[in-house]
Amino acid sequence: AKGGYHGLGNTRFKSSVNRAPRQTTNGTPGEARTLQLQLRLVADVGLLGLPNAGKSTLIRAVSAARPKVADYPFTTLVPNLGVVSLGLERSFVMADIPGLIEGASQGAGLGFRFLKHLSRTRYLLHLIDVLPVDGSDPVDNALAITAELDKFSTTLAAKDRILVLNKIELLDEAALDELEARLRERLAWAGPIYRISALSGDGCRELCEVLMESITAHRQRLREDDEYRQAEKQREAAMAFEIRRSIEASKPVKVKDDDWLDDEWDDD
Repeated sequence: AKGGYHGLGNTRFKSSVNRAPRQTTNGTPGEARTLQLQLRLVADVGLLGLPNAGKSTLIRAVSAARPKVADYPFTTLVPNLGVVSLGLERSFVMADIPGLIEGASQGAGLGFRFLKHLSRTRYLLHLIDVLPVDGSDPVDNALAITAELDKFSTTLAAKDRILVLNKIELLDEAALDELEARLRERLAWAGPIYRISALSGDGCRELCEVLMESITAHRQRLREDDEYRQAEKQREAAMAFEIRRSIEASKPVKVKDDDWLDDEWDDD
């Protein structure tokens, strides 16, 4: 917005015969704009998963963040940030994103209100509840989350993602092996799958060490590799475009006041 023309002070009216003028003029009004700004979270790791998958419990276990934890869905209503410290100059930021459900890319549940924050994280930590309280299949749940990411943004779905089985204290080793095998088959997953218990802390330290190594390597490449840094910028730009397009496409269509009338209705 362009500012108005400045006013004239008394020194502009000074002359040889008027050495101490008392005359001024006011400035002219400038342009005014109304802007809506949306703050996007910035974190190294974003927690992804269904409600009650244990995301808030995990961030409480590995950082000083204290989000609300309860045994009902959508306990987390706003994103929470936690700093995971692993020693001197070894730390990263983790974001606890409210749980997603099927249809989130079209606005179901909390919808894309916070789904878009995942675009501002470097890694996605996909938490899978090994024994959901509703009796659903963990593999089907993982597939549903993956599908919602792909519908929302294919670039976001292609972001580096780490699969984590949570609440492993609820199953024995054989059941966990069988679940991991089905996940690899149904998701065509070739990467590692980590097992943790966010409640007891088992495996959390090891997981954070793996994340720290990946994040450190990423930061170093950003500093030293110009091509890598440019590719990251292009990827973020493409992701932002896809997210804006998804949000605009999911907004309700405005209709005229008389569009609700149906020709089949009678005068009554």
